[in-house]
This record gives sequence, C-alpha cells and structure tokens, in this order.
Amino acid sequence: MTAGIPSSRIDTSKPHPARVYDWLLGGKDNYPVDQEVAEKLPAEARANAARNRAFMHRASAWLAGQGVDQFLDIGTGIPTAPNLHQIVQAVTPGARIVYADNDPIVLRHAEALLVSHPDGATDYIHADVRQPEAILEQAAKLLDFTRPVALSLIALMHFLPDGQDPYGITRTLVGALPSGSYLVLSHGTADQHPELKQETESAYRKGEISLRMRTREEVEPFFEGLELVGPGLVTAPEWYQEEPAPVYERSGFYVGVARVP
Repeated sequence: MTAGIPSSRIDTSKPHPARVYDWLLGGKDNYPVDQEVAEKLPAEARANAARNRAFMHRASAWLAGQGVDQFLDIGTGIPTAPNLHQIVQAVTPGARIVYADNDPIVLRHAEALLVSHPDGATDYIHADVRQPEAILEQAAKLLDFTRPVALSLIALMHFLPDGQDPYGITRTLVGALPSGSYLVLSHGTADQHPELKQETESAYRKGEISLRMRTREEVEPFFEGLELVGPGLVTAPEWYQEEPAPVYERSGFYVGVARVP
C-alpha cells in the first residue's frame, strides 16, 4: 500500500488489523498470519474486543433512537452480525449507512453480507481513512451531508501513529458534517492495564502493524470542539444511556459520543 491507497488484492502474507479483530471476535475470516498476531496478544484482548463491539451496538441504537438516520462507518472490519446497519435499521428502517475499509477481504464480504433493510440503503467504499477527502466524496453519493450524519470511528485511530496526523484526519471528517451530527469513537488504551502494554505492542509490532495506544488525555483531542453526550469520555463498559453500567470491568478502550454544535 502506498500513499494511503488501498490495494484490491488480498495479501495473505501480512496480517491486517481487521482480520486480527475478526479473530478476537471469534470470526473465521482470517488467515494464519492474522491468528499469529492475535494469539500473541494478552488473553484479555478478546474480552476487550467484545466490550468494544457492545459499545458500538449501544451507541448506534441510541443515535438511531435520537432520529439520526445517516451513518458513515470508517474502519468497518469484516461484517459480524449484527452489524451497524442491522442495529440502526431495526430502529429506523429507512436509515442509510456507508461503510469504508481498506482491507480487500472486507470488500468481498461486504458485497455478500451488507444487505440493507428494503426501506433503507447501505453502501461500501474500499478506501483508506488516511484519504478522508476521498471517503467523503464517495460517501456523498448516498449520504446527504446537509443533514446530520453519525461518523463512526471504532477501534481505528490507534492504528495511526502520531506522524500520520490522526487528529487532523478526524477534524477533516468531522468538519464535513453539519450541525446536529455526531462522532462515535473508540480508541485503544493501556491506562487500566499498563502491565499488558508491552505485550500488546510487541504482538502488533512483530506483525508489522502500527499501534499507538493512547492515554485518556491523548484521546480527548479527538473530540475537540464537540459536545460530549453523557456519560462523556469513559471506558467501553461504562458507556450507557438509559441505565447505569451494570458492573465495573477493566477495559482496553476509551469511548465517546459527541455532537457537532
């Protein structure tokens, strides 16, 4: 891959974050190189992945309940039911969802599995988050950027090192959204289990995958200029709306939902 341009060829010789995540969620759409990375991760990685995905389900359902009917999900990963469009369209059948990912295997599965509710629509963009303008241009073919859009960046930005300007990329994407839109973001951290930081980073490094886990203070700037909804910037198991989080659990993700003023 060069200049952030995704290749359409599946490279089974190198691991990919989307396929490692698929393994962590118990999926089967991964290869030995992905399994090798995943198996070197701390045992808690699987539980963290599940908690992160549960947050995505809760946040998406809540936004749909608030009347948001357009979603742009970047870093989609391999479709695992229920996916974002199924959660959203169960609440708002006419919702429109655009997915984007740079892994070619996601493209193949998306074509078969991302089937919309008849009243709504889904689309898939084979693209890289490091080219945000290209994603926005293609997404505008289905989404109406004069109305609120929920931008979903789930377990993605920690794969962008500081030198690739993850904050600037996020600001570019959010800057294209009208007032009343939302940013939904989750980001890897070692704040609650610093003893696992080295093991986690080492596993990804051996797989030649960049990983930049960030502290709470380093995640906060992703929401700069936005209005965080309650309960604010918290760990994945703590993000609940209608009721308090059931029990305390350690988490490897900070999460937040914020409104564009």
